[in-house]
Amino acid sequence: MDGKRKLPIGVEDFEKIRTEDFYYVDKTGLIGELLYSWGEVNLFTRPRRFGKSLNMSMFKAFFEYGCEERLFEGLEISREPGLCEKYMGRFPVVSVTLKGVEARDFAGAKAMAASVIGREAMRFSFLADSGRLSPEERKRYGQLVKVDEEGKTGFLMAEEVLKDSLLTLTQLLMRHYGQKVILLIDEYDVPLDKARQYGYYEEMAGLVRNMLGQALKGNDSLQFAVLTGCLRIARESIFTGLNNFNVLSITDVRFDERFGFSDGEVKEMLEYYGLEACYGQVKEWYDGYRFGRVDVYCPWDVINYVNVLRWDPGAAPRAFWVNTSENHIIRRFLQMASSRTRREVERLLAGECVKKRVSQELTYGELYGSMENLWSVLFTTGYLTYRDQGEDDVYSLAIPNLEVRKIFEEQVMAWFREEAAKDGSMLDGFCEAFARGDAETVKRLFTAYLQKTISIRDTSVRKEKKENFYHGILLGLLSRREDWDVDSNVESGDGFSDIQVEMDAEGIGIVIEVKYADGGNLEAGCKKALRQIEQLGYEQRLREDGMSKIFKYGIACWKKTCMVRVEAG
Repeated sequence: MDGKRKLPIGVEDFEKIRTEDFYYVDKTGLIGELLYSWGEVNLFTRPRRFGKSLNMSMFKAFFEYGCEERLFEGLEISREPGLCEKYMGRFPVVSVTLKGVEARDFAGAKAMAASVIGREAMRFSFLADSGRLSPEERKRYGQLVKVDEEGKTGFLMAEEVLKDSLLTLTQLLMRHYGQKVILLIDEYDVPLDKARQYGYYEEMAGLVRNMLGQALKGNDSLQFAVLTGCLRIARESIFTGLNNFNVLSITDVRFDERFGFSDGEVKEMLEYYGLEACYGQVKEWYDGYRFGRVDVYCPWDVINYVNVLRWDPGAAPRAFWVNTSENHIIRRFLQMASSRTRREVERLLAGECVKKRVSQELTYGELYGSMENLWSVLFTTGYLTYRDQGEDDVYSLAIPNLEVRKIFEEQVMAWFREEAAKDGSMLDGFCEAFARGDAETVKRLFTAYLQKTISIRDTSVRKEKKENFYHGILLGLLSRREDWDVDSNVESGDGFSDIQVEMDAEGIGIVIEVKYADGGNLEAGCKKALRQIEQLGYEQRLREDGMSKIFKYGIACWKKTCMVRVEAG
């Protein structure tokens, strides 16, 4: 298109990025930091889509026998010749990702785990005939790669074999090479999350506990291991007795810029593609996650948006992360929230912070056990970040950026529609009041709804943006009537009205204009709304469509109060 490098959207293979002309943000300094800080078992916890899998692929490419030095030419780690000489291409590496281990039952998930381990074991097919292994050891290898006769139903790995599979594979490689093994396990906690969702958590926790415990605890064949995941699972749940554990969470200052993009890296990328003018909106939408002591951007979002901008420089930012993350966490949070918690969510949506004690060591089985746990989950999964840390694990939590704020807004509105639908008689009464021009009933019931919901009001946004919240609430409530034609932002007369309703059977039309009353002057807001309807002729379309009776509503809102005025024509 323009001779520039391709953007690696969804590409998590380090070698592919380096050999097929993709843009790469250099994170190879992580290799040196890992070796200098040293831990036999290292766990990096970061939210989804922050580069964990790509960094694990980078580790594999660097440490594994047969490493191509050209992959690292010009990168940060190449400026560490001592480390490169000692570690580059010097080890057998076992690398597995558990992100695809999900099924509706334990048997299915177990089969998928066996497939993941079996495919990795197949990379070392030479072990089947290795003269350095005993007949019994070669037999053990055969159990890892055994498939059905037609090779169509996956790996026939017994559960006891699966539990020992990672230990077995590292031991056999050590025996063959006479060199200790590096073990990489990406997204180790995904099977546990899926098991919690589908109701077989205890069985899966037992399997994962055995697989990891056997491989990581007292394994003389292990040089070191690196794991990644979203949550730091409580040690007594999965990592029982593991004393050589180096946990590197999102609050740890070590490696703080190695997952996610720094501000300088984003500026450099935008400059490379000639998009420097877009820096402000990229920062506003995708920056704001705090890891350690630095703020970082979500790489997935930046890469996707830059790719869009290359083709359409005027494209507005949008939420890319929403398509990859499990937003049911927010919905469950809202469903469990007390009135106090809902007020705290309003503060977050207004750009403020709330102070909460956060636990970074949970089990998936207890995620929804309390509101305190849910605050912790929102923090560790990236829906919230921290601006300040106090004593006793108390953090000042905030929504990181506009993208995540948008996700919260959408979930709040969806939650509100669900809640409103539970009281059908109240909702029917609200709609019927509109149809008969009963402004007082509309006011009373709309105020009741506003008192129940979570207000989405950012003190920093323009007035018309604040009006969008009330507009959305009204639209959702009126859309309850499937026999009505309810439209939003309708072109009519000389402008666009907020909401128009047509009731064909009764010949009744409704036009609604919503105003946000700064300072609480609701009367003035209603008058302004009605004047706008009249001056711009918003009822014109309704009359053209044959509506014989028209109600014109001016609705003014301020915080959780409203005023309603109606004129009939």
